[in-house]
Amino acid sequence: MNHANMNYFSVVFCTILFSVTSSFSQEKIEKYVVGKGETIAQIAQKFKTTPYEIYKLNPDAQNGLKPNSILLIPKSTGKSSVTSAKTVTQQPKTHVVIAKETLFGIENKYDVSDEALKKANPDLEKYGLQVGQVLNIPSKNIPSKSNSKTPVVAKNVAIYHVVQPKETKYSIAKKYDITIEELERKNPEIVSNLAVGYELLIKGNGPKPVAKIVPVETKAVSEKQIAISVPEPVNYIDYTVKAKETFYSLSKVFGLTQQQLIELNPALSAGVQEGMVLKVPSKSNQISVNSAKQKVVLTKKNSQDKKTLVLLFPFNIAKNGGDTITSTVNRLNNDKFLNMTLDFYSGALMAIDSAKQVGVSMDVKIFDSNETKTTSNVASVFSDNNLANADAVVGPFYQSNVERTASLLSQNNVPVISPLSKDAGNPMPNLYQSIVSTSVMKSAMFDFLTAKQGNVIAVIDKKKETIRKYILENQKEVKIAPLTATGGLDVENFKRLLVRDKMNYVILETGNTGMIKYTMNAMLGVMSNYQIQLVILEPNETLDTDEISFENLTKLHLMYPSATRENNSPEAQIFMQSYRKKNKVNPSTYAIRGFDITFDTMMRLSQDKTYQETAETMITEQVESKFEYHKKEEGGYVNKGVYILYYDTDLTIKEAK
Repeated sequence: MNHANMNYFSVVFCTILFSVTSSFSQEKIEKYVVGKGETIAQIAQKFKTTPYEIYKLNPDAQNGLKPNSILLIPKSTGKSSVTSAKTVTQQPKTHVVIAKETLFGIENKYDVSDEALKKANPDLEKYGLQVGQVLNIPSKNIPSKSNSKTPVVAKNVAIYHVVQPKETKYSIAKKYDITIEELERKNPEIVSNLAVGYELLIKGNGPKPVAKIVPVETKAVSEKQIAISVPEPVNYIDYTVKAKETFYSLSKVFGLTQQQLIELNPALSAGVQEGMVLKVPSKSNQISVNSAKQKVVLTKKNSQDKKTLVLLFPFNIAKNGGDTITSTVNRLNNDKFLNMTLDFYSGALMAIDSAKQVGVSMDVKIFDSNETKTTSNVASVFSDNNLANADAVVGPFYQSNVERTASLLSQNNVPVISPLSKDAGNPMPNLYQSIVSTSVMKSAMFDFLTAKQGNVIAVIDKKKETIRKYILENQKEVKIAPLTATGGLDVENFKRLLVRDKMNYVILETGNTGMIKYTMNAMLGVMSNYQIQLVILEPNETLDTDEISFENLTKLHLMYPSATRENNSPEAQIFMQSYRKKNKVNPSTYAIRGFDITFDTMMRLSQDKTYQETAETMITEQVESKFEYHKKEEGGYVNKGVYILYYDTDLTIKEAK
């Protein structure tokens, strides 16, 4: 997926929920505008009716709800629990929390501040927001107080709970003060398996929505996978599960599949929980828990010597020579490569300034590499400026010139970081390829799917024989969907490949618009009976066209590997604001890349280890990129910092767990 296009997808829509009396009032029917993320069950609960009654009036709703679409609702003889627009402006005294609501949304709905809401409901700080909880909504002028010590659950309100990572039947039952037997009786589909994303009925007799699994946003931390071979007999050690660890991260650390982990530790069948003590193989030649590469946030460490960083960027000043100001301006307007360089340089300057602010004192030397694709002045810069004493070099931009630089500095083992080249690179021990290659992203996607233990199906058109051959040779567990004689998807035989007890991941490999739409329609048609998700292995420009429904891509939770992510953290916002203030424009992709690679290099050099040691032990993240270097067998290092992302139905892009 094109990252620039993805930024347009990350739009937050503020939706005001309201109901109006329709022209059919004599027939006891109301109109209702669907809010973002609402389900039929929630709407039925609000109007004290059933999904069946709503579906009778709105048969198309069975195919899914669209935000801002209008539903016809049968009026109940009882008082509707939906708050009208008029009531909202009058500041009601209480609000019953429903599934998926947030403090931000509630505060916006009633136009109250976070401070005022928490003051009126002191338990929010301690317990957080609970489904079914009754909140006191303060008046703008007269703040109200709550004397309750625990979240209050409204009577006769059906309570639902979406299963989160690491939760078990025991923890959920305990949270709502019910027994596991009661939980299973109300949700018979979880007797055999409790899956992340299931919407459970906890209390009340409200309509039970069809159980479905949806991707749950979590923070996935990739760790270095260590291949193991377990001969008999095997010695084991105890391992205590840390916070935020999942089956995926544990399988990466120990080189075991989810099923193997469960076989060794039956308690894991109920889910991964922090503090669990697991039995894992202990032999040093099989696995070393401490050798797992860790994701860290680098801070300045005390260093005995002031380090030197060299930046080799292609300003190509020699091309200007004695040109006039007018010709220089014309070059800036027309030379895309120069503009890319200047954007990258502007990001690097921000990184140097940011490093200084956190106390990193470093001698940064910047040289013009004066390069084309096959030539540069790296040799003369090397001889004239004693670069052999540098602690690290970032650049040049072209692969051949990066390799020339690494060759000149190999005797002194000076790390040379390639900032922009997508080429694989020759095996030089001091060469670090920071750009994640397409093949690495493809492998990361398959690793993720394997760890998830899903049913993987590939839909590949006849023009993609390379990927078909790759899957047949390297991913033997993947099922290849059959095609018709004309090369289209054989839908009936495709459906026979689906399984009901796990997620069905459908890898789509085609640039044909018709085949894409046909496959997506087939997937949408079985969503009521199967858990199913669309997957691509690399950017597919056809999916970005107007002919492909973006709404359908979100329904199918399109998942893909990416070398970059969207970052809304406070640190990222500070960078964006500082860049805009200094440069009067938003940072381009190259400016962010310039910041990420320069800041990451400076922070690694500020540790009490060599750059090579940090590459072998640390995973880092900056504004957009992750740096997870792995040593190649033939020599040198590649970056395997891949994000697995997916489209969510709220029109945002999230990281898959």
